[in-house]
Amino acid sequence: MAIDTDELRALPAAEKLRLVEWLWDDLSDSTEPIPLPEWVGREAARRLEEMRDPDFGLSHEEVWKRIDERNG
Repeated sequence: MAIDTDELRALPAAEKLRLVEWLWDDLSDSTEPIPLPEWVGREAARRLEEMRDPDFGLSHEEVWKRIDERNG
């Protein structure tokens, strides 16, 4: 398949966005697996492990306190 990248680059931003949306939708409808780089799996595992720590993140109360402080 030949793609004219110069022609794609010349498209207005709105047209480029439409193409990206079409490609994204087409990928989501695909039955074949989407290959992901190895680092994506490692990062997902790292984040999952991080969330297992009960001290990770903020409580709802702390989040709302910080929001109130910024708005008040």
